[in-house]
Amino acid sequence: MEVYNHDLVGLIQRLDRFRFELWKSVSSGGSELNEFDKARLYDYLNSFNTYLDWVVAQPQLDLPESHPRKFSISAAPEDSIVESEIVNDVLRIMAVTREEVVDSQSARKGSGLISFDELRLRALLEKLKNFLDNYVESVTPLDLPESSPQAEMSGAGRKGV
Repeated sequence: MEVYNHDLVGLIQRLDRFRFELWKSVSSGGSELNEFDKARLYDYLNSFNTYLDWVVAQPQLDLPESHPRKFSISAAPEDSIVESEIVNDVLRIMAVTREEVVDSQSARKGSGLISFDELRLRALLEKLKNFLDNYVESVTPLDLPESSPQAEMSGAGRKGV
């Protein structure tokens, strides 16, 4: 996959890394988002928003010698379902966010974001924050003794010591 916008490469790489971290988190194997993973997710959102603010604050650039230039990005991570419905919800929102960035009109620019793409991206980030603040904080943890766990854990950790 490729985009032409060097600023979007940084946004996409951060989304991919944060999705991977959450997918591999301890919380992915249960019914709650533990306090450590929740704090990390808030930190990831803050980091992403700060980077987005930086991108938007940059002046428009005239790049006649370097644009159009293709920047390779990794293919979208596969949508792997984990035990945690909360983690799955967050991963879906992040996947949609990534897709909107990759397929945006801004992806064809040399740098920056057009206002509509910025608003779309900020709305998705706000949705994710609202999910954490208004759903996760109010209804978790849940006791699901009959339905959790639903599957055996894959990729077993370290062998006995």
